[in-house]
Amino acid sequence: MKLKVILEPSEEGGYTVMAPSLPGCISEGESREEAIRNIREAIELYLEPVEDDQTFSPGAELMELAV
Repeated sequence: MKLKVILEPSEEGGYTVMAPSLPGCISEGESREEAIRNIREAIELYLEPVEDDQTFSPGAELMELAV
């Protein structure tokens, strides 16, 4: 999966990076490389299902779909 991210220099130094297609998915880092690593991890966590928070009706099926 490919997502566009926006990388901006921070006024305090370092970088802020966000994934516009994932509301609230924002990270930062001291260098461009660190910021990119951090947003990659944030995206993975954002997209990771939280099974404890999900409730399904009795006839529902849980499926895995590659995108």
